[in-house]
Amino acid sequence: MASVLASKMGLNSLRRKQAKTFNVTVVTVDADLEFSCELKWKGKDPFELVCRTLGLRETWFFGLRYDVKDTVAWLKMDKKVLDHDMSKEEPIVFHFLAKFYPENVEEELVQDITQHLFFLQVKKSILEEEIYCLPEASVLLASYAVHAKVSALSNTPVFLNPSFLDRHRKVINLYQMTAEMWEERITVCYAEHRGRTRDEAEMEYLKIAQDLEMYGPLQCDHDSLQFAIKPLDKRADVFKFNSSKLRVNKLLSILQLCIGNHDLFMRRRRVDSLEVQQMKMQAREEKARKQIERQRLERDKQLREEAERARDELERRLIQLQDEAHMANEALPIYAKKFLCLHEVVFQAIRKRNISQNCNGKFFSH
Repeated sequence: MASVLASKMGLNSLRRKQAKTFNVTVVTVDADLEFSCELKWKGKDPFELVCRTLGLRETWFFGLRYDVKDTVAWLKMDKKVLDHDMSKEEPIVFHFLAKFYPENVEEELVQDITQHLFFLQVKKSILEEEIYCLPEASVLLASYAVHAKVSALSNTPVFLNPSFLDRHRKVINLYQMTAEMWEERITVCYAEHRGRTRDEAEMEYLKIAQDLEMYGPLQCDHDSLQFAIKPLDKRADVFKFNSSKLRVNKLLSILQLCIGNHDLFMRRRRVDSLEVQQMKMQAREEKARKQIERQRLERDKQLREEAERARDELERRLIQLQDEAHMANEALPIYAKKFLCLHEVVFQAIRKRNISQNCNGKFFSH
């Protein structure tokens, strides 16, 4: 048995040396990506490759997470990928997720892709009940989620499919409402958002979600151990980390979380770097361009609606004239007959008058 195991390990090692690359699958909240990585690559190499593929520049919020035994861990940027304590069976699976969360989503999330990834991840956490949400907020969040999915300029009524309602089944039960009542309330809220773009709907969703009590990367349960890190600045928030796994409570893991949150804390209070200033300028320009495009689309839509109303009015008038013409055509033989009868009566009257005048003339001549 030992000899067989040794031979298999030797065969795998030989294959690894011959291959010079290994395959990974990166699962994002939006899609699955497949890459071929070099054996010497460190954690930052596949991470940067994923960011370039997604067009993501706000990389400091994200990380690559992997499963290890009964818990999860984050890929270290400065450590070789294959030196991590994880399964080496190919393809090696990583999850590209937000590792650190912004204090204010509206101010800190610059790129649309960053906002979209946060929106999808937070929505997934809420639907899977990793983030508890009050029923009152659930309806509003669901309406923004629907709005983000359908066309913002569409006047088509929204219809919620059964799978959407099933994902909100527990909230429906908390409300003690039927699926029809739930759909009606969401539809009413959805109608109030009309005119917003997808990006605006996603941002409104995140602005509500960030105030939820369990919003954030690590959540706590009753059996968890809690760690609190208090910065020297008394005005600063206390960082809290919770875990029910002793493996996660290693000093190094806690230190990494502290360093990451501290880096974000300091980043928020420093003057933006040139890269961030450039991103914000591009974001403002893109927002202005989208606003102009949106106004143009709304103007075109209004002109199209006015043209359609004018067309409908012309069609209505044409139908009316056609009906009148048809009625006139049907009445024409009747009027023609009456005209002939009247003409005959007038002719007879004139004839009688002429005869009478002739007779009177003859009488006086005699």
